[in-house]
Amino acid sequence: MSRPRDGLEASYAACRQVARRARSSFYPCFLLLCGPRRRAMEALYAFLRHTDDLGDSTRPVAERRNAIAAWRQALADALSTEYPVLSTPYSILGTPHSVLGTPHSVLPALGDAVRRFRIPAGHLFLVLDGVEMDLDGRRYRTFAELTEYCDRVATAVGLACIHVWGFHGEGTGPPVLCCGRAFQLTNILRDLQEDAARGRIYLPEEDLDRFGYSSDDLARGIADERFDRLMAFQIDRVRRLYREGAALFDCLEPSGRRIFGMMFHTYWRLLEAVARRPRRVLLGRVRLSRWEKLRIATRWMLLPPRRPTLP
Repeated sequence: MSRPRDGLEASYAACRQVARRARSSFYPCFLLLCGPRRRAMEALYAFLRHTDDLGDSTRPVAERRNAIAAWRQALADALSTEYPVLSTPYSILGTPHSVLGTPHSVLPALGDAVRRFRIPAGHLFLVLDGVEMDLDGRRYRTFAELTEYCDRVATAVGLACIHVWGFHGEGTGPPVLCCGRAFQLTNILRDLQEDAARGRIYLPEEDLDRFGYSSDDLARGIADERFDRLMAFQIDRVRRLYREGAALFDCLEPSGRRIFGMMFHTYWRLLEAVARRPRRVLLGRVRLSRWEKLRIATRWMLLPPRRPTLP
């Protein structure tokens, strides 16, 4: 008979497999952390990966909603006991990235990481709330409404991450808010065409109205001066968030500064790639070249970590 600890180690191994197979550009960031912190980030990533997959699935909305509800309950069960035995059927929760319902479930490792690093569980449930917002196909009338979405799907992730990385003082709140919003807004700008094709328009209606550019124009990929002005407005707003969010570096323990710096500069470079050719987002997702990714990784792996400075 296997011992609970054996199951926990298997769970961490499953999380590592999920993180590696996803081929995320941020997986190398995890290598900057010591063993326990790296394992915790892999567990957190595996949870987030599966959560995103549930929301982005091509299954009918009702089925996705039921799957997220089941996943929410499975998360609650995992956090309520030290070594959970999950009874939720794999057929309800499963995706190619998941191994739920087996000894290699990702949730025992996540529960262990939450307890070890005192991650407030509410942050994880907020992410689920944000993914459910996408199921409704809702539009955002104001920027304030959009920031509520960003805070759920991105800022909540940042607040969970800094507990793993290590932080000090009580001044992390505003910088984490700014970083989470900046990162998510960067994703929104780089994915405009892809999201619009799926009927997801994240840009606030008040901004579209301001520049006389409609959601139909966006869905049709119309590139004109109205679009240019709209994008310039969005990019300037996000740049301000990055400048304010850079202060998070000073609140982190040395163990977290390198991974934060790598993530911060990766997202910043993505935004600047959008800024150089805004109309390119209407043709598809904007990505960094392998050379650019390597340059960022090398800087934060080998050189002394310093607070990000932006023009």
